[in-house]
Amino acid sequence: MPLIQIKTNVMLPEKQREARLAPLSRLLADNTGKPEAYCMVAYEHAAMLFAGDTGAAAFVDVRGIGGLTREVNAKLAAALAAELKKALGVTPERLYITFTEIAASNWGWNGKLFG
Repeated sequence: MPLIQIKTNVMLPEKQREARLAPLSRLLADNTGKPEAYCMVAYEHAAMLFAGDTGAAAFVDVRGIGGLTREVNAKLAAALAAELKKALGVTPERLYITFTEIAASNWGWNGKLFG
């Protein structure tokens, strides 16, 4: 149920995607306290301009049901910035992150709603 959606102008070769994205799934589980079996990481290559420059940049949207508190979000922001610098070469000042809590009644899985 926790989700990290990454949009970036950094092209990640298909053969490297799992190795580069797997640490993000673990990071999400560890910081939210949710089982990794429910965590999803989505990667999308996109045309992107940040501060008038086409250098490496990313927009990350984190969503979840419960647990995205200010404290958790602060830890996730720091951890995601460090991991995306390592995995994609995106420096923290070229990264935006949003956090969204979703009502359990608005999130489905396995043909059912979570709440």
